[in-house]
Formats: sequence, structure tokens, C-alpha cells
Amino acid sequence: MKVKQKQGTRGSLKWLQLCVNGQPEVLQHVELGDVTWLSPLKADDYAEYRDAAFLDCVKLGHHAHDLAAFWPARGPQWDALGRAGDKVVLVEAKAYLKEMVSTCAAGEASKARISAAFRQVCDDLGVLDHTPWLTGYYQLANRIAHLWFLRQAGVDAHLLLVGFVNDADMKGPTVAAKWETAYRVAEAGLGIAAGHKLSPYIHHIYPDVRRIGVS
Repeated sequence: MKVKQKQGTRGSLKWLQLCVNGQPEVLQHVELGDVTWLSPLKADDYAEYRDAAFLDCVKLGHHAHDLAAFWPARGPQWDALGRAGDKVVLVEAKAYLKEMVSTCAAGEASKARISAAFRQVCDDLGVLDHTPWLTGYYQLANRIAHLWFLRQAGVDAHLLLVGFVNDADMKGPTVAAKWETAYRVAEAGLGIAAGHKLSPYIHHIYPDVRRIGVS
């Protein structure tokens, strides 16, 4: 599914659109190198992508059938997507801490499939109980699950978690340490141990919004 977006006027939607379309260097991470951003592009109505359409966006459409078997329709809608050579970059961005909290609101049939997918991921990561993945930090959990799916498929996929700082309008954190603590708490809530097998492919950056949109 392709989801067209209006030009963002506040929060992570605004800042990420500005970075992707005008200041991509703000999103650089040493482990990823130079990323060619494929979404959200101004020339593409700032569209965000989910399900098979996100795979098409990053030139992985041949995995659509397997994704549909792994996860029900209306999966994660990615804030940004890019490629850095063979690396596929999936982005989730936040501007304030309360955005991190979410619970699975899928119908019973879809929730059962999501639970089964989480069980696969948790078994592989050594997480004893997958049920907390459906509550509290569900959004982070489903992003990690999709990272796992792609890497299991042989894709050099990476998850880039962007926590903007100094967004006064959203009353967001003013220091990166607040985001670092929040993600440690989230991973603990999901039962994920430090140094788990996906940790080399999960990256964090904390751009200061005061640098964005300034020439």
C-alpha cells in the first residue's frame, strides 16, 4: 500500500521529510554509509509505504509472497525507506517519548497471525514470552519483527531508529540520553537481552531539529 502524505508541519513527519528531501546528511549513520532515500520523497507526494508496496519501493518485490505469509495486511507503515548499496534501510522516527507506547489493535484473526510471527522471532532471539510484544511497545516490536523477516530471507536489512531532540512544539527530549534510556526500557519490556543477534543491525541517531531546515 502506498500512502500519500501532506507536507508535514510538525513533529517527526515534518523533520523526516525535510531531512530526506533537503538534508540527508542529518540522517547519516556510520554503519550505513551513504543512503539513497526512496521515501518519503516530495516528488512522490511524500508517500510512505507498507506491505508489498514497501518491498517494491526498496526493490525487493520478489519477497512479497513470503511477507504475506509471515504478516497480515496493514503491516508497518515505514516512515522512510532507503538503500545503501546492498543494504536496505527501514526507518522509524519519533519526536516525543509518548509516541513509543502502542498496543496491537488488529482484529482477532490478524492478531493470531501477528502473535505467531512474534513467537518465531522471540524463539530465535531467546525471548521466553512473546505476549508483551503485543502491548506496550508493539510498534517497536513489529519493526523488529520485519527486520528479522528480511534478514532471515537473506536481505542485508537495517533498522534505523530516529529520535529527534529539541522539538519544542512536541515537548520532546532535549538530550539524546532521554531517547537512549527510553529504548533500553522498551527492549527490557520486550524481554530482549543486550547484544541479541539483531542488535548489530539496529541503529540509533538523535538529530537536533535546530540543525534542520537551516541553510
